[in-house]
Amino acid sequence: MVLYYGLYYMEGRRIMPLNIVLVEPEIPQNTGNISRTCAVTGATLHLVKPLGFSVDDTHLKRAGLDYWKLLDIRYHDSLDDFFRKHPEGDFYFSTTKARRFYTDVRYTNDSFLFFGKETAGLPKWLLEKYQDRCIRIPMRDEARSLNLSNSVAIIVYEALRQLNFPI
Repeated sequence: MVLYYGLYYMEGRRIMPLNIVLVEPEIPQNTGNISRTCAVTGATLHLVKPLGFSVDDTHLKRAGLDYWKLLDIRYHDSLDDFFRKHPEGDFYFSTTKARRFYTDVRYTNDSFLFFGKETAGLPKWLLEKYQDRCIRIPMRDEARSLNLSNSVAIIVYEALRQLNFPI
């Protein structure tokens, strides 16, 4: 990887420094929308199995539509598999339980932004292990949470803003 005028290139191709990690996503439309966000920003999408749908699902494809050819997507059999492939990284874990806002951290060129499944969020053991790397989007206490695809977009664009929009 080569840094040239603030942008990263590998084998002559510009690459995006952000990584979006969806842990056991359940709703194909959300993953489709997140895929589209990744495609238009150049972020790499990591899907950690088990998935709550088939990657051939028409709802998934419809949400991403003609953006699939722009998407860098990687599949992992489990979180253990993911961490074996990426033992180190600038990891951030999105959760409604964090004390720190997503705007209070400094994202880097190799940030991995983790998001949990729609019904349960990220595993408790993961949040406990990385509690100093947990972030949240501020929202009212009486509201459960934002839609997953909206949460991803909010945090991705903050990271891009901090990185001076390298897209």
